[in-house]
Amino acid sequence: MCAPSTSSLPQARPNAMTYIVTDACVKCKFMDCVEVCPVDCFYEGENFLVIAPDECIDCGVCEPECPVDAIVPDTEDEPDGKWLQVNAEYAKVWPNITVKGVPPADREQYERETGKFEKYFSPKPGKGS
Repeated sequence: MCAPSTSSLPQARPNAMTYIVTDACVKCKFMDCVEVCPVDCFYEGENFLVIAPDECIDCGVCEPECPVDAIVPDTEDEPDGKWLQVNAEYAKVWPNITVKGVPPADREQYERETGKFEKYFSPKPGKGS
């Protein structure tokens, strides 16, 4: 008996464009994005989510799900590639998250704030799912 075909399954594309999570997610962490991702490439920190760049298939379904517009294509990253680096680094050490959790109760007070990464980012892992 032949093994089932995997050609119809989403495949990771190393060195391809990816989506990244940026500053707006810090202290908000709505998590609507994790449930629509077909390849489960989100990883959870204590107060921030990241996308594993080598797992993202660039489908873009997560981008419109974020109410604070924290998810963008890596082509919109800062010139030094800061967010791609942050996403890649923490996706290696934080737990995978595939189910939306409870967003922080105080998230509304941080929704419109900028520069949150430098002020509030925690490298501690989240709970994952």
